[in-house]
Amino acid sequence: MLDTEHGDTAPPKDEPRGCLFALSQPPLMIFLAVIGCLLLMASLHDLLML
Repeated sequence: MLDTEHGDTAPPKDEPRGCLFALSQPPLMIFLAVIGCLLLMASLHDLLML
């Protein structure tokens, strides 16, 4: 019989999760979006206002 206790999408326990798994986490993406917006606003300020 097939072992269906853990589900099909769970990675094996000995296999490390990669960078794409880390980037899919909402808190990290919110943090990166805030930092990106701050950098964008600073660069636009330097280009347009100074």
